[in-house]
Amino acid sequence: MRDDPRAPRLPTSPGFWRSPLRGPWFTSVLGTVLLAGVTVLFVTGLVSYAAYNPDLSPVNDKTPDKGLLGFYLFAWPTGPHWLYRLTQGVHVTLGITLIPVLLAKLWSVVPRLFALPPARSLAHGLERISLLLLVGGGLFEFVTGVLNVQLDYVFPGSFYPLHFYGAWVFFAAFAAHAVLKAPMAFRNLRHRREEKDDLVAPRPAEPTVSRRGALWFVGGGSALLFATTVGQTSDALRRTALLAPHGGADPGSGPNGFQINKTAAYARIDPAETGADAWRLVVTGRTGTVRLSRAQLAGLPLHSSALPIACVEGWSTSDQWWRGVRLRDLAALVGHDGDPPDVFVESLQRQGAFRSAALRANQVADPRSLLALYVNGEDLSPDHGHPARIIVPAAPGVLNTKWVARMTFGDL
Repeated sequence: MRDDPRAPRLPTSPGFWRSPLRGPWFTSVLGTVLLAGVTVLFVTGLVSYAAYNPDLSPVNDKTPDKGLLGFYLFAWPTGPHWLYRLTQGVHVTLGITLIPVLLAKLWSVVPRLFALPPARSLAHGLERISLLLLVGGGLFEFVTGVLNVQLDYVFPGSFYPLHFYGAWVFFAAFAAHAVLKAPMAFRNLRHRREEKDDLVAPRPAEPTVSRRGALWFVGGGSALLFATTVGQTSDALRRTALLAPHGGADPGSGPNGFQINKTAAYARIDPAETGADAWRLVVTGRTGTVRLSRAQLAGLPLHSSALPIACVEGWSTSDQWWRGVRLRDLAALVGHDGDPPDVFVESLQRQGAFRSAALRANQVADPRSLLALYVNGEDLSPDHGHPARIIVPAAPGVLNTKWVARMTFGDL
């Protein structure tokens, strides 16, 4: 059968959109899922930013000039020790899982994006602007997030400020849209009737699938993405995480056989600087500076902690058994007895972000916080930070500085 020559050919015509699936009930179901999911994404994203302790030191703050947007920041706690592993794992896994729902929701309302006139009134014009910010912001946040998770970030500028500011723009438009549309969406869900609506095609095509079937299709896509992402946080399921990095290439086996983000080669660590004869840890504090070889560190009282590594990309390890010198004991060596202060940690790393990082006093004081020399009963490997690295409970992986060269205790 030939197409009707009188059929609308422009997307600005309501008759152009003929899918019988579009309608207020279908859109309301998807919108309600996004209302819950995006709220969790936003909260866990803000929590992740707070975990970096960006107000502590400029080196921790990859989003300068945040102004009023940093109103909620708080000192990140050290317990429970799996806190960041949970919050960032939820953030990344949920974000990837919601992609089919977001795309289906955008598809369901696409006729409204082309509706003419652009603004029938001031209120309608403001609603259209908020809709454009909502759609553009949503796509931007999900695209940049996925690219960062895949370690293939290609946008100009740093991921941190772009994703942070973009999140506020997107969520502001999302919140305004939810306030305007949520009451109607809940009514549509309760009554399950397709009232007259601009989303309902005036001349619908023959259906090939029911609305319920379409929702099952969207849900199946989300379930597939969840199944191929969630394993990034579990050793037992890690090989199923096809759409999320496992923390670099296969880390191999043995005591050092767990995930790595930055290798020694990537960080341009010179092996000559980490040898027993060359490497010294420089510790500075109230009473001056001490220089310690690795053998001298190993001769100090050593303690053990079972802690994971959790990365902003969403992947994490199981608890590894670290052994080394407590940070608070190193603070005491340079005159900070009692309550230890903040510490500024510098690495031998020459390439990549977070070549230095600052830790809060509560992180230094925690008895599980170590300058680790060993992991799982063996010396740290070069890729895991030999000769010494920081390990702190509940902190993002980038604050667990590797290849430590200098530690400065005191007000930052």
